[in-house]
Amino acid sequence: MAGRIEKILLEKGIELPEPGQPLGTYLPAVIASNFLFVSGQGPKHHGKVMFRGKVGSALFVPEAQMAARQCALNVISVAKQALDGDLDRILRLVKLGGFVNSMEDFKEHPQVINGASDLMAEVFGEAGRHARIAVGCSSLPGDISVEVDAVFEIT
Repeated sequence: MAGRIEKILLEKGIELPEPGQPLGTYLPAVIASNFLFVSGQGPKHHGKVMFRGKVGSALFVPEAQMAARQCALNVISVAKQALDGDLDRILRLVKLGGFVNSMEDFKEHPQVINGASDLMAEVFGEAGRHARIAVGCSSLPGDISVEVDAVFEIT
């Protein structure tokens, strides 16, 4: 039987990708007490990077928002795996971190990371509203354009 969050995903036509494998000596997610920490996720779909390059040069805000949304889908996918398939164990998204591979003069990091924040609110409703950081950086692994991590409160 599908849970409440699975029904929301189905109703909205949102398909979660398969969770990717770590690219180093770390875990995709860690549960500590009643918190789930999800490692940074890039804009991959079916194992392929969808958005590469610097925001403000190779791609611009609308594409970067799509990249952030894909990162958030990957965060949810990893969370689902860590929670043995039960997304209803998520009480709320506590904090979302967004990193934008951007040109030095780029200033619209918050608008880019809204792509991830909006998805979380769409999927989890009020429980998807969160504290957040949106920062620019000179590079990200594999020249991905955006990376997103998250902390969830769980049961």
